[in-house]
Amino acid sequence: MIALLEPIFQGDWRPYGDTLSCGSAPEGAVAVTRLIADDALLDMLVRRHAAHLDTDDMRPAASAWSNAYLEALLPPVAAAATLLGHVFPAAAADMALTLDEHGAAVAFHVAGEGAALPGADAHRRYHALLTEHLAPLFARLARRCRVPEKILWGNVARFLDNLFREAGELSEAAGKLAARDGAALLEQPLRPDGGRNPLYTRARTVLVPAEDGGERQVTLHRQCCLYYLLPGEGYCGRCPLDPAYLPSKTSKPPQPFKISKTRRAD
Repeated sequence: MIALLEPIFQGDWRPYGDTLSCGSAPEGAVAVTRLIADDALLDMLVRRHAAHLDTDDMRPAASAWSNAYLEALLPPVAAAATLLGHVFPAAAADMALTLDEHGAAVAFHVAGEGAALPGADAHRRYHALLTEHLAPLFARLARRCRVPEKILWGNVARFLDNLFREAGELSEAAGKLAARDGAALLEQPLRPDGGRNPLYTRARTVLVPAEDGGERQVTLHRQCCLYYLLPGEGYCGRCPLDPAYLPSKTSKPPQPFKISKTRRAD
C-alpha cells in the first residue's frame, strides 16, 4: 500500500487501500488511455464480464463492469483527495490497471504520488479523476454498450456517497471534510464553471412500512444500476425503479440490499 494511505486503511479496510500502487506498472497492466481508445479491447472485456454474469445484455454488464472498476479506483483516490487534500495522478493518461480473469479491474497503478493541494476546492481535487478519466471512459462505454451515461455516473455518485458516509465515522474532523466534499460534488446541479454536474440527480425519498407497524423514510439511489436485469437477480433495497416504491404500492416491503458478484455499492 502507498504509505500515505496506511493511516486511513486499517484492519478490514486495508484491501480497499491496496488497490492503488505507485511505481512501475506490473507486467500485463493496461494503460487506461488504451482501454478508452481500443474499442476491440473494451468490447472484449465487457463481454467477458457479461459471460461471467451469465448475460448477453451489454447494458447491465457494462454497469456491473463499471462498478468493479470504481470499487478498485475510488476508495484510495477519494480518501486521499477528501481526507488528506492529496491528489494522485488520476487522469487516464497517468494510470494503468490490472484486470482479473473476468475482465474486471482489480488494481490501479500510478508512476508518481502526485501532490498535496492545500486549500483547493473539491472540484479541483477531483477534476482529473472525473473529467480526464471517467468522462471519456463512460462516453466510450455508452457508445459501445448502449448503457446510458447517467447510469454510470449514478454508480460513481453511489460509491462516493458511501465513501463519504464511511469517512464520517472515522472522526469528527473526517466527517466535516467528507460532508463538505459530498455537498460540493453530489448536491450541486452545476459545477463552478457553470457546466452540468453529471453526479447530481435530485434524490427521491419514499415512505415504506416499518417493522413496528409504522412507516420509515427511505432515500432512493439517484440512478438504477440495472442490476435487476441480470439473470436471477432483482431490485436492490433502494432502487428508484422498484415497483415497491410506486405511490400505489408502498405497502409492499422492498427487498433487502445484498452485495453480489456485480460489486455494486449500496
